[in-house]
Amino acid sequence: MEKNERRGMRRNKRPSKPKICRFCESKVEYIDFKDAETLKRFQTEKGKIMPRRVTGTCLQHQKMLAIAVKRARIISLVF
Repeated sequence: MEKNERRGMRRNKRPSKPKICRFCESKVEYIDFKDAETLKRFQTEKGKIMPRRVTGTCLQHQKMLAIAVKRARIISLVF
């Protein structure tokens, strides 16, 4: 047991809460690149787009989000 604890294994590992796509929840059809506040939530401090496993967005909305962030970068709305 001591070896497992040293390697980062937790003793009481509880099941994680399932991540639900925020955009699917609010039934968003299109992610607008002009909405800078929404796009900033899905970026790190350095301006990188956060991955799906962290944010919990679905594949379809993650692709739309990436395109919207890239378009917003071109017209300097987000970094």
